[in-house]
Amino acid sequence: MLYLIDTHAFLWFNDGSPEISQKSKSLIENKSNRIFLSIASLWKISIKAALGKLKTWTS
Repeated sequence: MLYLIDTHAFLWFNDGSPEISQKSKSLIENKSNRIFLSIASLWKISIKAALGKLKTWTS
């Protein structure tokens, strides 16, 4: 199955946040699913990072 996930779902999943539902986490982790992130999400993430609203992976 193909899934397009939103920005928050991507960030919560990557961070291991309890904000993401177990069902969503399972869908993302399922190797038979293909997970996509829109270019708009990448743009939003870069803006949030530039504004200091995100933890960076290097900190």
